[in-house]
Amino acid sequence: MLSIIQAAGWPIWPLILCSVLALALVLERWVQLQDDKVVPANILAQTIEATQRGVPAQEMIQKLDQAGVMGPVLASGLRCLQENPKASDADLQSSMQMAGRLAAQQLERYLPALATIASAAPLLGLLGTVVGMIDIFGAHTASSNQPALLAHGISVALYNTAFGLIVAIPSLMFWRYFRALVDRHVLAMEVATETFARHLARLRA
Repeated sequence: MLSIIQAAGWPIWPLILCSVLALALVLERWVQLQDDKVVPANILAQTIEATQRGVPAQEMIQKLDQAGVMGPVLASGLRCLQENPKASDADLQSSMQMAGRLAAQQLERYLPALATIASAAPLLGLLGTVVGMIDIFGAHTASSNQPALLAHGISVALYNTAFGLIVAIPSLMFWRYFRALVDRHVLAMEVATETFARHLARLRA
């Protein structure tokens, strides 16, 4: 591996940095976008059951606030009703929608960075290719034809092109996978929020 890095020259170092960063982002999102960390099992049913007789105590709302990404969205509706028992449907929906936007932003965290790496890695590989071609043309002159320098320029060009694609392709695939996962979670949260808003409206009545 070290010999490949040495053969590829300095342009490969930004690609190595991108690969390490991409791996860290993929692992972080893989953990944080698990179902139990976003929408814990039965959280909606348990919250509705716990609020059948009215708005629960502050301790329960605080506990709900810590229940994954979905918990704060449900807690925002209860908190709005706790602060103003006569809150209108529009007030409840506005409060929960704002919490939902914050939750969606939390789910999308680091995805733009991963998409940037997927877009930039081929360009960095192309930069390495151009540097390698410059070395080739610099070594190949009418008065001097040095095979070692020609081989070095070709290796710089090819290694950087290949490594740029090796970084970009998995980054793009994981970005698309996480993007679809976030969309699925956001849709599930929207459905749960609408159901809970109707429950709160009945509770207020």
